[in-house]
Amino acid sequence: MNKPYVIGIAGGSGSGKTFFLRCFLEHFSTDEVCLVSQDDYYFPVAHNMTAEENKLYNFDLPATIDHEHFERDIEDLLNYKSITKQEYTFNNPHATPKTLEIKPAPILIVEGLFILHFRKIADVLDLRVFIDADEEVALQRRLKRDLIERGYSNEDVLYKWVNHVVPAYKEYLLPYKSECQKIITNNSHVAADIICVTEGIAKELRQNVL
Repeated sequence: MNKPYVIGIAGGSGSGKTFFLRCFLEHFSTDEVCLVSQDDYYFPVAHNMTAEENKLYNFDLPATIDHEHFERDIEDLLNYKSITKQEYTFNNPHATPKTLEIKPAPILIVEGLFILHFRKIADVLDLRVFIDADEEVALQRRLKRDLIERGYSNEDVLYKWVNHVVPAYKEYLLPYKSECQKIITNNSHVAADIICVTEGIAKELRQNVL
């Protein structure tokens, strides 16, 4: 059996990775593609924190990710073994974590902020995709998401943005942009723009991989 074709999708917070992935996955069946997300590999420290401690804790550092577990699970999927993983809920008391079962497929998507920084992961990627967005656009998306999904206040989001998010993006992601074969600017709020881009990539994969 051939090794799965591995696509790495990286982008800063608020770049629109989630929407891009949702559009991209629409072009494939669950038997054709599987997805593993860096966000589910945070060390589980936040659940013991007060709100103030959570505000100050910097999640935007590679050291907050259990990258060895992340790498092992990717290795299992490359060897066509299923994995089971507890979803990470970002200390949101209103969210109930799900148990995720990820089954292998001919196309494996790995997504996250540090996937290019973790060189063992970067080395297995056949296609690197960089999702880019202007800083102000990205910040507005982050404010909306963290208020609704993670229960953070605007003050908390702005603190993290200035002190954690932007410095981490510049240090751990931006230097690898030149390594990516596809760089997608995602400033638009028009779904059709991203759908068109994902259609093009999906067509290439159907011609060359599946």
